[in-house]
Amino acid sequence: MNIFKQFIKSIYSPKDIALFRFQGIGKTILYVFFLTIISILPSVYHLSTTLTTGINTAKSVIHDEIPSFSIKNGQLTSSTKVPININKNNFAIILDPTGTIAEKDVQDEGNAFALLKSEFVLAAGGEIQTYPYSMLESLHVAKKDFLNFIDTLDGVKGIIIPVLSVFIYLFSSASNFIEISILALIGLAIKNLAGRKLNYRQLWRMAAYSETLPTVFFTIMAAIKTNVPNSFLINWFVVIIVLYLTINEIPKPKKAQ
Repeated sequence: MNIFKQFIKSIYSPKDIALFRFQGIGKTILYVFFLTIISILPSVYHLSTTLTTGINTAKSVIHDEIPSFSIKNGQLTSSTKVPININKNNFAIILDPTGTIAEKDVQDEGNAFALLKSEFVLAAGGEIQTYPYSMLESLHVAKKDFLNFIDTLDGVKGIIIPVLSVFIYLFSSASNFIEISILALIGLAIKNLAGRKLNYRQLWRMAAYSETLPTVFFTIMAAIKTNVPNSFLINWFVVIIVLYLTINEIPKPKKAQ
């Protein structure tokens, strides 16, 4: 069975997942990488569109509507005494030298970048990245310098997006392998309770395919930008239930006469 058929079967059929325990470990590892690619597609898409829109919006807004500012000794200073929040093309540009706005406020904007009192914050596709000005401790950055920096970003975004996508993919892959390994350990307890004869390697293969259903669900939610409350708990609940149903598909060993 090819990887695409396995993907479809793994969404709804614990019985087929149980059969995959006999396949080579290499094919299962390949499936995990394949599942990771699917899971990060919305993040990569939102990152790409947000970065492109954000750069174009930022150049216009900072040049025409944001007052002069400077970043020196790890702190943002500006002539404005109140936070400025300008929203264009579904992208928010925030300038706050007062310390009033927090990271969470920026994340709530959806797609945004903010120059806060002591850090630069970028929010895109439900994810947030923070960069303290202390990393630029020896530098003095003014509005003109920031505009030049944005122009530079615009010129190299064709490199930035693939590089960031690779980092997202590697981090997500590592997280998936860790999650599957933990799930397989939980599977050891489940198979003992269910009275099934399985080893860790078989459970690891089954755990990998049990990740399919929650991965598809959360990928769809990410694609339509819908936040799922308690997503961490829901993910683990669903994947453990799928693994439990899969283990129950394994025939019980026959009792000795």
